[in-house]
Amino acid sequence: MSNGIIHPMQTGSNFNKQNKKVVKKKPNPLKDQKVVDYLDAKFLSKFTNDQGKILPRRITGVSAYQQRQIAQAVKYARHLALMPFVAMDTN
Repeated sequence: MSNGIIHPMQTGSNFNKQNKKVVKKKPNPLKDQKVVDYLDAKFLSKFTNDQGKILPRRITGVSAYQQRQIAQAVKYARHLALMPFVAMDTN
């Protein structure tokens, strides 16, 4: 069994290290900005997908604090009818 074949569950093997994907950190579009303006619908639309859902921070690259601010601002903008709750259906 020592002919170069390594069992996946064997300790000390490099099996798991070979299959890991390297995740590149996305640049933060807000930099060090603390306040997110809920009246700027064009800016907030960068953080929503085509269906109107708020994108997760792993996709947008913002910090956890900024993600909470963005989510709150998008919800305020939706209530003020500056942004749609759902996307328009083309059918």
